Amino acid sequence: MGKIILRLDRVMADRKSSLKELSEKIGISNVNLSKMKTGKISAIRFSTLEAICEALDCQPGDILEYSKDE
Repeated sequence: MGKIILRLDRVMADRKSSLKELSEKIGISNVNLSKMKTGKISAIRFSTLEAICEALDCQPGDILEYSKDE
């Protein structure tokens, strides 16, 4: 079975957005956003994903990637 990889760190770097700046824009704590950035979460709400995409001007596919385990 494959897995979903979060690429939030890459998108934030491309947009030159800091953790603090993004957390303030979307209303999520630094701690929770940091967990997302490092991929240490097992779920994400659509409302959170929408807020991140709005703030970073990106698509969900820019943040989420599917990787097959072979």
